[in-house]
Amino acid sequence: MGKKPKVEAWYEPIAKKHDKPRPVLLNCVKAFLAGGALCALMEIIQDLLTKYANMPKTEATSTSLVILIAVTALITGLGYYDVLAQKVGAGLAVPITGFANSVVSATLEHKSEGYVLGSACNSMKLAGAVIVFGTLSAFVVAVIMLILGVF
Repeated sequence: MGKKPKVEAWYEPIAKKHDKPRPVLLNCVKAFLAGGALCALMEIIQDLLTKYANMPKTEATSTSLVILIAVTALITGLGYYDVLAQKVGAGLAVPITGFANSVVSATLEHKSEGYVLGSACNSMKLAGAVIVFGTLSAFVVAVIMLILGVF
């Protein structure tokens, strides 16, 4: 195999001159605060369900996660998820909200191809990889723990 083609030497200085510096520390703080606020909101919802709906803690946890998934799907469908994600960055990508967003946005992207071959078939393209590799890694960890006698 040959060498990778080099980027023209004149291009990099021009690109760097026009590239804005990224406020990494500010972005980290925003993501931390947004993720923390999202988790705190979920705790509040869970506590309200436990206290006022008289749900056991396990049912309140499941119900609050379903609420979070539904709200994420709704704001993705309305086009607000991307706007929020631009403002708060990775703080909104808590695994369950990111997963819900990926499914709904893929579904919306392919809706012009029809409900079955468009939306249904393409809804799990990105999420499918997450499910497969998440399940595979859980299996590998379980086998390792079984071999080590943890179970």
